[in-house]
Amino acid sequence: MPKVDHIVLVKFKEGTTPVQIDGIFTEFLDISETIPGIENFVSGPNTSPEGLNQGYTHAFVMTFTDSLARDSYLHHPEHERVKQKAMELLDGVLVLDFEL
Repeated sequence: MPKVDHIVLVKFKEGTTPVQIDGIFTEFLDISETIPGIENFVSGPNTSPEGLNQGYTHAFVMTFTDSLARDSYLHHPEHERVKQKAMELLDGVLVLDFEL
């Protein structure tokens, strides 16, 4: 089975502080190190000069060993916990996955 990259683009609600943003990405990093099947996690703010981000300000990418690991992550209780916490701060989210 091929590996899967899980790409998440987010735009935070106005008034969300840098400390809150860092906290969410730290929590995703933490769960990426404990949930089985996640090989890599990277995140950061948009730095593209193209101006095509449509208000999305940050992104993260998780690389999974395969689609089964990704599917398991999506329903994992720790993912649900962090996702719900993040959703309270978000104005928008886009998710795309592709096989490597």
